[in-house]
Amino acid sequence: MTVEQARAAMLAHAVQLGHERVALEDALGRVLARAVRATRDQPPFAVSAMDGYAIRSADAPGVLTVTGESAAGAGFDGICDKGCAIRISTGAAMPFGADAVVIQEDVRREGAALTVPAARVHHHVRPRAGDFAAGTVLLDANRRLDGVAVSLVAAGGAAHVDVVRRPRIAILSSGDELAAPGTLPGPWQIFESATFGIAGLARQWGAHCQRLAVEKDDVEAIARAAGAGLRDSDLLVVIGGASVGDHDHARPALMKLGLSLAVEKVAVRPGKPTWFGTAPDAMVLGLPGNPASALVCAQLFLKPLVRAMLGQPAEPVFQRARLERPLPANGPREHYLRARWHGDEEGRLAVTAFEDQDSSLISIFAAANALIRLPPDQPAQDAGALVDMLMLDTP
Repeated sequence: MTVEQARAAMLAHAVQLGHERVALEDALGRVLARAVRATRDQPPFAVSAMDGYAIRSADAPGVLTVTGESAAGAGFDGICDKGCAIRISTGAAMPFGADAVVIQEDVRREGAALTVPAARVHHHVRPRAGDFAAGTVLLDANRRLDGVAVSLVAAGGAAHVDVVRRPRIAILSSGDELAAPGTLPGPWQIFESATFGIAGLARQWGAHCQRLAVEKDDVEAIARAAGAGLRDSDLLVVIGGASVGDHDHARPALMKLGLSLAVEKVAVRPGKPTWFGTAPDAMVLGLPGNPASALVCAQLFLKPLVRAMLGQPAEPVFQRARLERPLPANGPREHYLRARWHGDEEGRLAVTAFEDQDSSLISIFAAANALIRLPPDQPAQDAGALVDMLMLDTP
């Protein structure tokens, strides 16, 4: 399958999950399941925008008498009568009868006598409901809550919000050659890293992740671990063990658990061994064993699946960028090159592919902030040519 065909086949099985209610302090990064409405006007009364004095604009210019004070959280209970002025702080409620504020830098005060300049109606006054009115939809469903959005919900008076349940993802990597970080590896082992990277990305995208214990290259052992993962997840991600080697046991192990394949291979580089299917309890996504290949395919397939389960637009969004260095002709598979983009001197997107694209190199991926997409059989591209670029989630 092409990348587009494979992604479509996967997304056909992904549905938005149910919702749950969470406290506002726990809502950062979550996706709204229902729209949020304001419980009252904001501000709930007209307030001063500056420190100064609340007056009747018809009394200015002139000499007025200071008869009280309105502070934030402690308003003036009386009336601003003709010839009166009320000391007022930024954010404090406008006294009844006053319709303007003169800032303290523009007045002269001697005791209770206040000399004020001319003032127009509503000068330095924020009107009631100037931000939003009661019942206004503040945020629509499917909005991911960042810090500003959480602040808006709080300003609207909601202490809890209904959010889409986080997708539960179990991640399993197998291989006799893998040792857990922090342990003493054997003479022929490397440290297992792919599950950490995939779990980290999936959490960034809004999922709850469980890393399963690394299993040996044994069908029964992998089947036991995968079965536990399937029972407790919406999606099981299996890393490695899906190529054509004598020790690639992932798919046979899943077949014992009722796996039905929807995608067997993808015409993509890196990542040809990527596969996808469904088991009785959950979806299953198989990613390549090479960590960098797994990370590329996570961007192309896992991220869309997570977004679909959260009810968000799932298709990757590509930008057009100008090549800063030429690229050779591409082969028969769609190719994704690790690269770095920046804005050039004219404000356009410019991108450079790293020279070494070996699929095992995590250090190259850590330096990348984009993937360049090359269509199958695309001829060589000169510097200055426009290419499709997928921006990566980077700090």
